[in-house]
Amino acid sequence: MNLITGATGHLGNVLIRQLLERGQKVRAFVLPNDNLTPIQGQDVEIVYGNVLDPASIESALQGVDVAYHLAAMITIMPGKNEKVQRVNVEGTRNMLAAVKKTGVRRFIYTSSIHAIQRAPHGVTIDETLPYDPNNPYGAYDTSKAQASLLVEQAARDGLDAVLICPTGVIGPYDFRVSLLGSWFLSYWNNRPVQYFEGGYDYVDVRDVAAGMIAAAEKGRRGESYLLSGAYLSNQDLVETGRRLVGGTYKLLKLPLTLIHFLAQILPHYYRISKKSPLLTPYSIEVLQSNSAISHAKAARELGYNPRPLVDSLRDALAWFKENRGQLIYS
Repeated sequence: MNLITGATGHLGNVLIRQLLERGQKVRAFVLPNDNLTPIQGQDVEIVYGNVLDPASIESALQGVDVAYHLAAMITIMPGKNEKVQRVNVEGTRNMLAAVKKTGVRRFIYTSSIHAIQRAPHGVTIDETLPYDPNNPYGAYDTSKAQASLLVEQAARDGLDAVLICPTGVIGPYDFRVSLLGSWFLSYWNNRPVQYFEGGYDYVDVRDVAAGMIAAAEKGRRGESYLLSGAYLSNQDLVETGRRLVGGTYKLLKLPLTLIHFLAQILPHYYRISKKSPLLTPYSIEVLQSNSAISHAKAARELGYNPRPLVDSLRDALAWFKENRGQLIYS
């Protein structure tokens, strides 16, 4: 039996689909008020609980062989965020304690490339770089680094735990409309699409899910594996999207001076309006940062082999077009 926390998220629901395709049993650990649309119709056992409630975790882990811990809160807003810290760090601490208590055989933790120490341009980012709990770039990065260090320590203490670090996840089954997913949806508005200088390493959600399963089967205890894809500039991203949807709209490149100015004032608007943030100092930093990220270790030890990004973009756009009525906006 496999337990998945964060089961209704983008990666979580795809991981469930792949485990079921392999004939494995799956138990989804979801919040009591969670929208189950992403896993609706899947042959999965549903259990309700919260990573901040140790008793519910222990109950959910009964009879579980492999636990995949994906549940986390993401934010790109500046400043501290106590809820993010509590869910991502204390939630992981609770999971580790419950896994040890219930005798789960293997624990797969979904960390993040953002938990790893930033490296300057010209340096290849790989597993030799440490997790950075003093990361100055955002609450999410800091919390994931702290949680990752907890998992590493648990592995040193004897827990059979493996960590995986995806880059920018894209692809189909994005029911909750990720940041990039909202950008994809704009391609059908037939209005100009704006972008700025920069880019990032993106990876298909299906390849990350397959990498996680491979980590459960082949990963070495206490090791981390970077699951990256390939670099795609912002310009290539919007140009490829326009070509794939057959759009005729214009692409508008905005100057970085304007982007930095907007990023300073827009977070105030997001807080007042309660709308999902798109442009913040953090998102600009990410899209300007070093994205030379190697997945050589995962390829060598796990057989990890991500597909071309154009295939991911094509499938994501087609999925959004067919499933707009099932999207979850929160």
